[in-house]
Amino acid sequence: MDEQWTAELPIKNIKSITSVSGGDVNEAYKIEADDKKCFLLVQRGRDEDFYAAEMAGLQDFEKAGITAPRVEESGQISGDAYLLLSYLEEGVSGSQKDLGEMVAKLHLTHQEEGKFGYHLPYEGSDIKFENGWFKSWSELFVNQRLSQLHEEILKRNLWSEQDNKTFNTVLDIIREELNNHTSEPSLLHGDLWSGNYMFLEDCSPALFDPSPLYGDREFDLGATTVFGGFGQEFYEAYNDVYPLDAGAALRIEFYKLYLLLVHLVKFGDVYLGSVNSTMKQILSKR
Repeated sequence: MDEQWTAELPIKNIKSITSVSGGDVNEAYKIEADDKKCFLLVQRGRDEDFYAAEMAGLQDFEKAGITAPRVEESGQISGDAYLLLSYLEEGVSGSQKDLGEMVAKLHLTHQEEGKFGYHLPYEGSDIKFENGWFKSWSELFVNQRLSQLHEEILKRNLWSEQDNKTFNTVLDIIREELNNHTSEPSLLHGDLWSGNYMFLEDCSPALFDPSPLYGDREFDLGATTVFGGFGQEFYEAYNDVYPLDAGAALRIEFYKLYLLLVHLVKFGDVYLGSVNSTMKQILSKR
């Protein structure tokens, strides 16, 4: 990390800056100063607005009583966006039951006007979704997310004619199922995979790195099924606090497919097999 760059951070008496894991989007660092520790995220060549949605999501988590890093400062230095967060000390292990109860608590926070969406867009390293506000979950999920991913996949020639035909059939199923399902606009993490939760020193769970929106809570649960890291205790505890509706198993496959499509766009045809397998699963469960 360049000393001239770090000298402009709003932190006095920095003792050390250590590179840490921060996912595939940001540079991430642990900063130790005389009076505190901070977590620093950096996005090179981006405006400070890049972190606006993440900051808003963390502030929404705090209001909902969800343990997460606190927003301390944000800004731009030499054309690079940065975000400073409170530093959470990671523990060795924790309870999947506690994690399930925390996610259920998050989802029990509903949008007051009954609308789906968010006041800020989702912005990743190379994917951006405009959120906005919608009366139905299907409008947001199908029209603003799946249809946009579909267009991008076709533009990049990642699908065969048969893949595209299969997807269109699956999309009809998704529309029909969602139109027949009553959704509540829950506060969602938006990217709930195992890399975005941790257990603290007291073994309690914490969430971080949100891509917030108000949507059907099964969206988050679908994300948990893609890369593992969530045990049976998690799902049982979640369901005890906030029971799922009939047909959830099929709908969760829709959100698994969504996340795999995002990865297909970002990383290429290494995810094509998983996408096709999930589409076949949806067709077989229907």
